[in-house]
Amino acid sequence: MTVLSRPRTGLAALAIAQIVAWGVLYYAVLVAAPAIAVDTGWDEQSIFVAITAGLLTSAVCAIPVGRWLDSHPRRVMVCGAIIATLALLGASASPSIWVFVAAWIVCGAAQAAVLYQAAFTIITHRHQEGRRGPLTLVTLAGGLASTIFAPTTAWLVELTGWRVAFVVLAVVLAAVLIPTYALTVERNWAHLGSQPGNAAEARQVLRTVRFWVLASSLALMSFSLYAVTLSAVPASVQKGMDLQTASWVLGLIGAGQVLGRLLYLGMPRTAAPWIAPAVVGLLGATVLVGFAAAGRPIWIFSIAIVAGAVRGALTLVQASAIADRWGSRSYGRLNGMLAGPVAALTALAPGAAAILAASLGSYSAMGFVMAAGCAVGGLLVIRR
Repeated sequence: MTVLSRPRTGLAALAIAQIVAWGVLYYAVLVAAPAIAVDTGWDEQSIFVAITAGLLTSAVCAIPVGRWLDSHPRRVMVCGAIIATLALLGASASPSIWVFVAAWIVCGAAQAAVLYQAAFTIITHRHQEGRRGPLTLVTLAGGLASTIFAPTTAWLVELTGWRVAFVVLAVVLAAVLIPTYALTVERNWAHLGSQPGNAAEARQVLRTVRFWVLASSLALMSFSLYAVTLSAVPASVQKGMDLQTASWVLGLIGAGQVLGRLLYLGMPRTAAPWIAPAVVGLLGATVLVGFAAAGRPIWIFSIAIVAGAVRGALTLVQASAIADRWGSRSYGRLNGMLAGPVAALTALAPGAAAILAASLGSYSAMGFVMAAGCAVGGLLVIRR
């Protein structure tokens, strides 16, 4: 039976696959990085450079992968799952930091074919006008990845060492993703007819000022929000918190994302497409100002939840941006072009935040600058 005749089964399978994909390909290496450095003697900063290189590779690959997802969704996602599994096995066997970096670059290329970008393309083509609920469900599921896989990875690393832990995680990844994508993702899209992706239509959209203003707006908002929220721990320590208490700030930001994704469902379906990103940008700017100015723990904790909610809503705003304006026919191709610069700036955000905070003298000063950037992003998209 095809997934189209059992859409709930297909959606549940995609949600589970996103939990595993994000848990193994994103969060696991972040948890394991200190243990990798201790075991190998590699500089921990070099390990995070490898992770960043993978994320940048994913951003670059988002463009061609998006185009292929319009034409051959099942093939792309199954191949991505296989490549990701092999890359993780390669990383586990790395004899040097250079091999590890190379393995993580390959892993980054695979991420473009199995994480949110790919899932959003599947949902948009499959559900079309009814995509809002499924998009929300899949991102809510993805939000559980760190809750499940961060402690699981830590336990595996302590029990077996990071190399064996990566092998176990690679097996889990293959066992879940490959059959899920092979059995539940469509081979092609019947509604696209004989010209999948409608390349001419996509090229016409890419020539418009409206598309590039939208891309710039979302990139600015993502960069600003991630720069502040991903540096929440050192920022909170700088405000006087101890490390353990500061870690709760980051946890509350993560919890807030779930709230933001649920609130997104409350946005009227008839609202003009620019309203949601404009609200997110301007609300985000206000929240970042509040976070930068907050001094007492109660205010920092409270604002952290709201900041997470804004970030969570932004994920869904970006997921819907193309289809809301230009329909779903060329979604994969156009969303790949949109996601590329957004993902690249998001990957660079933590490092840029640290550099800017050092040059300005504090994370609070950096937060005010990022608030201005987020506001500009919100203003740019008005009427677009």
